[in-house]
Amino acid sequence: MIRKDFLKKAGYLGLGAIAVPSIVKAAMAPAEWPKSAKLKLSDKSVILFQGDSITDAGRNKNTEENANQQNMLGSGYPLFTAAQLLCNYPSKDLRIYNRGISGNKVFQLQDRWEKDCLAIKPDVLSILIGVNDYWHTKSHGYDGTIETYAHDYKALLEDTKKRLPGVSLVIGEPFTVKGGSALDDSWYPAFDAYRETARQLAVEYDAIFVPYQSVFDKALEQAPSTYWSPDGVHPSMAGAQLMANAWLEACGL
Repeated sequence: MIRKDFLKKAGYLGLGAIAVPSIVKAAMAPAEWPKSAKLKLSDKSVILFQGDSITDAGRNKNTEENANQQNMLGSGYPLFTAAQLLCNYPSKDLRIYNRGISGNKVFQLQDRWEKDCLAIKPDVLSILIGVNDYWHTKSHGYDGTIETYAHDYKALLEDTKKRLPGVSLVIGEPFTVKGGSALDDSWYPAFDAYRETARQLAVEYDAIFVPYQSVFDKALEQAPSTYWSPDGVHPSMAGAQLMANAWLEACGL
């Protein structure tokens, strides 16, 4: 009874009734999300996760050459996604890597793209980038604009498709979890343009689009922002699992 009362007061009681997979399915139901062919995994497919600290998630960069290693994958959504893929498809001998780096913006991905993407020759390339392209204009003296983000991201995707013509792209929507300690009202509506740009690029480059913002917005109906992402940018363990479920759902896996 004490535990039940605590959960009710904390706002978590509804979470048991509406589990993470249901949250994801409800958030991804709207027809307006760009639809592309579901991801098809071949034997020995190489899957690469790229992005900033949300993807990095404290990974061990001294073990980069080893696919499928827990410490190389970090403690965030790439680890949880990889664990589910490896569990579900043991006969495919998948090779999964994480090359996210904390603090990165799009131009910093481009600076290391030869080594950290093209040399790996991924069959599936998943990119989540954009929050720093906005956040760092507020706190790190970065002078990039939404036009900079769009231009740099498009150039990165264009180069990637030319160099890796058979690659399957997965583009994650930049997101914030409103109520987090790093956010305030001044983020909006400016940050929304970064989300929309990522969506448009997913359509243009026939990428699978993962609508993380809608997923977290739906999750906030079940538990407060501190449960999913204390600072509103970096997901908690529950938030990372939510992201993994969203990635797998969007990809049809």
